[in-house]
Amino acid sequence: MTLTAPPQTAPTTAAAPAVAPAGLTHRQILEVMTGLLAALFTALISSTIVSTALPTIMSDLHGTQRQYTWVITASLLAMTITTPIWGKLSDLFNKKLLIQISIVLFVAGSVGAGFSQTVPPMMAFRAVQGVAMGGLVALAQSIMGSIIPPRQRGRYSGYMGAVMAVSTVSGPLLGGVITDSLNWRWCFFVCIPLAVVSLVLLQITLHLPTRRRHVRIDYLGAVLIAIVAALPMLWVTFAGSDFAWVSWTSAAYLGGFVLAVVLAIVTELKVSEPMVPIRVLRNRTTLLMILASVGVGVAMFGSGTFMTQYFQLAGGNSPTRAGLMTIPLIIAQMLTSTLGGQLVSRTGRWKPLMVLGSVMLVIGLAGMSTLDHTTPYWRVAIFMSVMGVGIGALVQNIVLAVQNTVDVSQVGATSATVSFFRSLGGAVGVAVLGAVLANHVTSGVTRGLQAAGVSTAGGQAGTLDLKDLPGPVREIVRAAYGDSFGVLFLIAAVVSVVTLVAVLLVREVPLRDTVELAAPAADAGSASGAVTEAGAVRVRQV
Repeated sequence: MTLTAPPQTAPTTAAAPAVAPAGLTHRQILEVMTGLLAALFTALISSTIVSTALPTIMSDLHGTQRQYTWVITASLLAMTITTPIWGKLSDLFNKKLLIQISIVLFVAGSVGAGFSQTVPPMMAFRAVQGVAMGGLVALAQSIMGSIIPPRQRGRYSGYMGAVMAVSTVSGPLLGGVITDSLNWRWCFFVCIPLAVVSLVLLQITLHLPTRRRHVRIDYLGAVLIAIVAALPMLWVTFAGSDFAWVSWTSAAYLGGFVLAVVLAIVTELKVSEPMVPIRVLRNRTTLLMILASVGVGVAMFGSGTFMTQYFQLAGGNSPTRAGLMTIPLIIAQMLTSTLGGQLVSRTGRWKPLMVLGSVMLVIGLAGMSTLDHTTPYWRVAIFMSVMGVGIGALVQNIVLAVQNTVDVSQVGATSATVSFFRSLGGAVGVAVLGAVLANHVTSGVTRGLQAAGVSTAGGQAGTLDLKDLPGPVREIVRAAYGDSFGVLFLIAAVVSVVTLVAVLLVREVPLRDTVELAAPAADAGSASGAVTEAGAVRVRQV
């Protein structure tokens, strides 16, 4: 199969049903998607395996609640910072090579984390995994946007959502079994065979055109974006413990953040190849969907980070059982993503499903805010299912709505921008929620121990190593954890209201049937964002 640059004449729109407007048949698209989703599955299953094993990992490495949060946050922060960079690179360079590099990086990070003996190296290698995850997320969306028209993309986005859900289901279960039966280190090593398979599949099935043109890398923009993403997370992590919330140190963090934002905006507006295309924010749909993605990021990453911790630390469940207990959330997310994608492709409409998803997200998170250490599991399962419906209806369709407004030449950077803000919302949200959890647990344990007449000098309030605590003290710590998680989900519910408002305000634009924003007619060269005229770029099959 060979893809060539678009001809001067407009393409025929009345193609046979079995052929996508981009020139690929359904079978050919599925072959590409097989390798693509295999790569994404490799990284996702490795991440979800670790989420279940992390309480055990931190206990063995003698980590604290703050370090627990930062082992998660290191990966999220690295993913947030690098997602727009990977997305822009995918518009400039060979997408196939970039996604293969991402897989190799993820394997390297996994191996390093598996051999870690203390918490700091674990954080570092988790950051390497996050860099790779940023590449896989950005490149998966960029490749799909390059070969599938928006009208048909909902169908294939549903497949991606199903793979994400299956990996999320199997990951915690496999992670629990490995942690209980073998050793938590195998949770990192198990991804290696899957990575080899995905690399082979990509080499065989993924064939994309490379547009040869002179490019200039926006290094300054990349550095400023990294600072913008990192400073708020560092501030919320250390404020209240290492320094006061209202202090000169806090002012320095916030002042540095504002300065970095201003410099980043100025830089991205001036350079010819910006890492984050700020100009796309002039589009109302893009701006509202970015706001919506922030709330989804908090809900998606927050639930994945803290649910298994709630079941293990508050409920005293094993890693395997904790993984099983998250199934209602994942099944709801999988079914909604798959069936919703089919519905969007058939109707060409995405807003009704997103409105339903936004309402369900608010309701689910509000229900989760009622959790404490006495909440029966059936109630938790119902609230998780409602939240899963919301996440499944929103994640892929937010990206789809934005991709529908831009040309294929900008789809990588634009999609990555949405993912950047979603990851930024999730990363900052996890850092904030983790800090809130640590403070609430410390206060709760201190009150409980004082009420029981036990000295708090031993520092039990900050530990995740519950197995060696005396029975009565262990129950006090478990109760403190259980009573603290409701506050986290209440904060997430408030943030999710922003998502609901943004979705209600967005104007629905019917999904187009072409990959390009405008047909490459004679006047296409003058249109903003249109494809370069034939002959202006060289396309090489890889």
